[in-house]
Amino acid sequence: MAIEKQAEGELSGVAELRAILRIRPFRRLWLVLGAASLGDWLGLLATATFAAAQVSGGAAKGFAFGGVIAIRLLPALLLGPLAGVMADRWDRRLTMVVCDLLRFVLFASIPTVVLFSNDAAITVGWAAIATFLIESITLIWLPAKEAAVPNLIPKARLEASNQLTLVTTYGITPVLAAAVLAGLNQLYQSLTNAHIEIAVWAEPSSLALYFNALSRLATALVVFFGIREISGRNGKNHHSESMARQFVDGWKFVGRTHMVRGLVFGILGAFAAGGVVIGTAQFFSTELNGGDSTFAILFAVIFIGLGLGIALGPRLIGALSRRRWFGLSIILASGSVALLSLATHLSIAVAFTLLVGAGAGMAFLSGITLLGGEVDDEMRGRVFAVVQTGTRVILMLAISLSGVMVGLGGSRAIAGTDFSVSSTRILLGVAGFLGVGAGFWALRQMDDKPGVPILADLFSSMRGRPLGIPEPSSGGVFVVFEGGEGAGKSTQIAHLATLLQSGGRDVVVTREPGATEVGARIRRMVLDSHATPTGPTVLAPRAEALLYAADRAHHVSTVVRPALARGAVVVSDRYVDSSLAYQGAGRSLAVDEISWLSAWATGGLKPNLVVLLDIDPTIGLERAGRRGAPDRLEQESLDFHERVRMGFLDLAAADPNRYLVLDATRDEKELAEEIAARVGKLLPPLVRTDGPPPQELAAQHAERVRISALS
Repeated sequence: MAIEKQAEGELSGVAELRAILRIRPFRRLWLVLGAASLGDWLGLLATATFAAAQVSGGAAKGFAFGGVIAIRLLPALLLGPLAGVMADRWDRRLTMVVCDLLRFVLFASIPTVVLFSNDAAITVGWAAIATFLIESITLIWLPAKEAAVPNLIPKARLEASNQLTLVTTYGITPVLAAAVLAGLNQLYQSLTNAHIEIAVWAEPSSLALYFNALSRLATALVVFFGIREISGRNGKNHHSESMARQFVDGWKFVGRTHMVRGLVFGILGAFAAGGVVIGTAQFFSTELNGGDSTFAILFAVIFIGLGLGIALGPRLIGALSRRRWFGLSIILASGSVALLSLATHLSIAVAFTLLVGAGAGMAFLSGITLLGGEVDDEMRGRVFAVVQTGTRVILMLAISLSGVMVGLGGSRAIAGTDFSVSSTRILLGVAGFLGVGAGFWALRQMDDKPGVPILADLFSSMRGRPLGIPEPSSGGVFVVFEGGEGAGKSTQIAHLATLLQSGGRDVVVTREPGATEVGARIRRMVLDSHATPTGPTVLAPRAEALLYAADRAHHVSTVVRPALARGAVVVSDRYVDSSLAYQGAGRSLAVDEISWLSAWATGGLKPNLVVLLDIDPTIGLERAGRRGAPDRLEQESLDFHERVRMGFLDLAAADPNRYLVLDATRDEKELAEEIAARVGKLLPPLVRTDGPPPQELAAQHAERVRISALS
C-alpha cells in the first residue's frame, strides 16, 4: 500500500509538472530564467574573483573580494523601498526588458575594461561601480518579475510553479555554476601549465561574466518578443498617483494586513537566523575539530536542505493550510538553529543544518506562494520589494555582524567534558530562540484556522484529511443521548424534554438518522431489512458510514444549528459517537477516519453533553425485541454489539468532562433525576422582561427539576 501511494504521488507530481510546462508563456520564462540564473551565480562568483585577480598581495585581494561583495548590500539599503513602486507603476514586461538590457551592458563591461586599461585601481573601481548599478537595476527587475508570474499561472498551480522555479534557481544552477567555473579554472590552469598563452578576455572569470551578460540579453529578447502576457494592468492605472503616495500606501498595506505583516516578519526572522548560521559556520567548524572541509560540508548541506524543503515540502505536509505551513517552517528552521548550537559532533551538526535548510526552503516556498496568490496585483510589486529588500539587508547584516561578534568572543570548555561554551554557540542559541519567537508570532498573525489544534491538523493533513474550522453554534445547548440497542434513550429524552418545556425552555427533540425528509430516506436505506431472492441486502461498511455522514451533514445544517442559533435546547437521539461506535468499533473501520468524516460533515459541532446509557447487549437486545421486528442493526451478532458497547465506553473514558455515563438498568425516574440535574448546570438563566429576576427563576427551575424527577 505504501509503495502504491508513493508511486501515485510521483505520478501526480510528474503530471503537475507537465501541466505547468504546457503553459507556453511560463515555459518560455522558466527556460530563459534558468539560463539567466546560471549566469547570475557565475557572475556572483566571477565578479569578486575577477576584482581580486587584478591586484596583488593577500590584504589587497581580500579587500577587493570583500569590497565587491559588500557593495551588493548598498542598493537594497538605498533604493529597495522605491523598487516596488516602480514595479507597480510601470509596465512589467517593458521594465524587465529594459533592466535586462542594462544588465547585459554592465556585465559585459566589467571584463571589457581590462582590454583598455592596465590600471588595477580603475579595473577594480569599475567592477565595484558596475556591481552597484547591476544590483540597483536588479532591485527593480525582481519585484516586476515576481509580481508578473502569478498572472501567467492559474492560482491552483502557483505553488508547483514556484517549486520548479526555486529548485532551478537555488538547487540546480548554483551547483552547475560551481561545476562550470571549477572546470573553466582547471582548463585554464592546464593550459597555463602547458605554456599556452590565453587572452585576457578568455580567462575563466571573464568568460563567466560574458556568459552572464549574454543570458540577460537572451532574457530581454524572449520576454519582449515571446511573453507578451507579462504586461498587466499595473502600468495603466497609477499614473494619476504620485510615487510618494504609492510608496506610503505600500507600507501601510504591509502594516495593516495581518497575513502580510506576519509573513514579512517571519521571513525576516528566518533569514536572520540563517545569516547567523552562515556567519558563524567557519568558527563553528573549528569547534567541531574541523577545518575548511567541515565548513564546506555545512555550507553545502544547508543548500541541500533548502532544495529538499522546496522540492518535497508540499508532498510532506499534504493539505495543511499554507499559512500554518509557513509559520511551522519558520519554527522548524529556527528551532534547528538553536539545537545546532548544542552539537558536539559533525554528524549531529549536519543533521540540524539540513533541517535549518529544509525549514528555510519550505518557508521561502510557502511565503512567495502566499504573496503571489493572496496579494492583489496592484499592490504585489511593492510587497515583494519589501520582502526582497528586507531579506537582503537582514541576511547580509546577520552574516557580517555575527562574524564580528563571534570573532570578538572566546570559548571556555566545561570541566571534565569535551563540550565548550563559546560566543558561537551562544549566538546560535539566541538566534534560534528569537527565530522561534518570530515563527510563533507569524503563525498567530496569519493563522486561518483558529481553534483547530495545530499538531493534530498537521498529522491529519499529512494523511490527506485536514481538520475543518469549527463553525459557531451560538447560544443554545446541545445534548446528545447515546447507547446500545434497548438502552432507553427515547424514554429519557421524553422525560427531559417535558421537564425543560415545563420550565419555559425552547426545546427541539431530534434524532439521527431520520429527522428530516432526506434523513428519513437515508434511515430506510441503512436500517430497513430488504429481502432479495438471495437473502437480505448487505450494505458495505464504508457506504453505511457515508450515508450516516450525509444524514448528519443535512441534519446539523437544517435542524441543529438553526435551533442553537436562536438559543434553544437541542436534544438528539444519537450523533457522532454512534458512527464511531457502530461503524468504527462495530464494523472495524478506522475510527480516526470516521471522526474526520463526521467533523467535516458537521463543521466541527460538538455537543455540550453526551448522556451515555450503558447496557449489557444481551439485556438491551431483549428489550428491543419487545418493540417489534428488529431492524438491520439489531439483527447483528452479539459480538458486534459487544464491540459497539466497548466503543462507547472508550469514547466516554477519553473525554469524561463531556460525558455522563449511566447504568441503563437503573430505575427510570432515578436516571431522569440525575440527567436533569446535570443538564440544569448547562442551562443559562431564562431572560424575561417581567416577573422574577433570572437568579430566582434559576432557583425555581432547579426545584422543579428535583420535584418532577421524584414524582
